[in-house]
Amino acid sequence: MHISDILSKTKPSLSFEFFPPRSEPAWGELYETIRNLEELRPSFVSVTYGAGGTTRELTHDLVLRIRQTTSIPPVPHLTCVGHTKEEIHSILERYAAAGVSNVLALRGDPPKDQPDYDWSNGDFRHAADLVAFIREFNRSGAHPDPRGFGIGVAGFPEGHPATPNRMLELEHLKAKVDAGADYICTQLFFDNHDFLDFRDRCQLAGIEIPIIAGIMPVTSLQGMKRMAELAAGARYPAKLIRTLNRASSNPESVERAGIHYAAEQCASLLNEGVDGIHFYTLNKSHATREIFKSLGLAPTA
Repeated sequence: MHISDILSKTKPSLSFEFFPPRSEPAWGELYETIRNLEELRPSFVSVTYGAGGTTRELTHDLVLRIRQTTSIPPVPHLTCVGHTKEEIHSILERYAAAGVSNVLALRGDPPKDQPDYDWSNGDFRHAADLVAFIREFNRSGAHPDPRGFGIGVAGFPEGHPATPNRMLELEHLKAKVDAGADYICTQLFFDNHDFLDFRDRCQLAGIEIPIIAGIMPVTSLQGMKRMAELAAGARYPAKLIRTLNRASSNPESVERAGIHYAAEQCASLLNEGVDGIHFYTLNKSHATREIFKSLGLAPTA
């Protein structure tokens, strides 16, 4: 289903992110997670793409598995880094042939072994270039849906770590929207004020497409440290740190406290009329299911 149809029929949308595992046991655990979360009737699920396109085939395989064995529309991530126009065109053709209706267009991270990656050597320097290329593909009629792919892009409520100039950062986002993006899905954040201010600034910049809030519940102290590394620049409010510190002597208490904090975030966002909430699941189902129960969103039958 095209993202325009999903977001117009369901507000707020509720969606999940998965990543392709690298081991057979982890694949089995992921499929169990997907089965558990499918019961929550998500609007869609997204599937990540490794740095430098390192999980290209794994991403493709997982997207097709979800498309063929579940009722959930999959949204594969697609990144600029390390790809030529010909490669991106080929990937889009494969997804179109498989009936995949949407993609999330990202600049992406360079391979870890290339810290001095030269963006000027590639066909796509910015995510807006990739969005424009996908729009061009859509106009070619190569997708079975006359509208082509629905296109999502990333937003950064706390600011992009590579763009400290917040005005310039919003100009980059506006460029992605003007190139043809259909919706924005934000990076994770832990203070709703950051998201609400971001949403207001988008409106002032003339950005009118839906903005979906990215939420990741903290389920362990070690996990919080890992989040800080993965989401460079993530800000941990004192309120959250105090909450977790009070529970620090017991891992189960930390998990409960983190889930409760995320549930309160979600409740507040829903009250503010958010377009959707996207849960970064880390391929686990428990925290997300508990949040749904807390909010009264879990189906009763």
